[in-house]
Amino acid sequence: MDNKKKIIALGARLKGCKSVITLGVKPDFSDYTKIETDMIKKAETIYYPTLFYADLFNVMGKKTFPNFHTYKFVQDKIKQTAIFKMLNIPHPNTKVFYGKSQKKTILRFFTFPFIAKQPRNSSMGRGVFLIKNQKDLSDYLVNPWPAYIQEYLPVDRDIRVIIIGREIALSYFRIAKQGEFRSNVSLGGKINFDNLPKKALDTALDAAHRCGWNDVGMDIIEHENKFYVIEANMKYGQKGFRKAGIDYKKFLEKLLMKKKI
Repeated sequence: MDNKKKIIALGARLKGCKSVITLGVKPDFSDYTKIETDMIKKAETIYYPTLFYADLFNVMGKKTFPNFHTYKFVQDKIKQTAIFKMLNIPHPNTKVFYGKSQKKTILRFFTFPFIAKQPRNSSMGRGVFLIKNQKDLSDYLVNPWPAYIQEYLPVDRDIRVIIIGREIALSYFRIAKQGEFRSNVSLGGKINFDNLPKKALDTALDAAHRCGWNDVGMDIIEHENKFYVIEANMKYGQKGFRKAGIDYKKFLEKLLMKKKI
């Protein structure tokens, strides 16, 4: 097979797929061999390039999967909230407070209880806090990052909708364990595939398309008969696929062969 025709990946998501050559991620581009460099340059699309290389390939005009837009929002709740607001995507009331003077005004905008989050580089429910009183707020504000504050909508579950390419690959409820306000599976949340509301799936798919994301786990909640997008997870887990009896890597390879990614 000519190098120009080879399917090239850098990250490990497609490692082991017979149709894919996974080169690995080398932060110093000069560490790739001349043959590997030629493969990268000639490839029509680079799969799972990582954020570092997604930026560089975008400058070169080279197509990647996930696309450049998807990588630009990885683990950045502040940027995600901004685009949700700009596009009028339903999202809980959320505000970011910068610096000591702004943080002192939080209680002008929110009443207890509310949610506070680590705004960047957090996942699996870590860095998410239910703020019930002044002590909880003071403890949270010890952290140096901007204060990311969101209204608390009391629900016992959310809906994870995984979109790969332009289609929904998998969706399921994540039901929080007793006494836990977060529904993350890593924190004991249970996966359930029954009676998923079509409106939630439509909301997730519409939001992903409008934001330009093509490999993402959208988290949706229903509160008082309205659906809200909580956040987007570009580094979603694979437990839902395993629970559904789906081999995630083989599933991706089928999408690849059908040219859906």
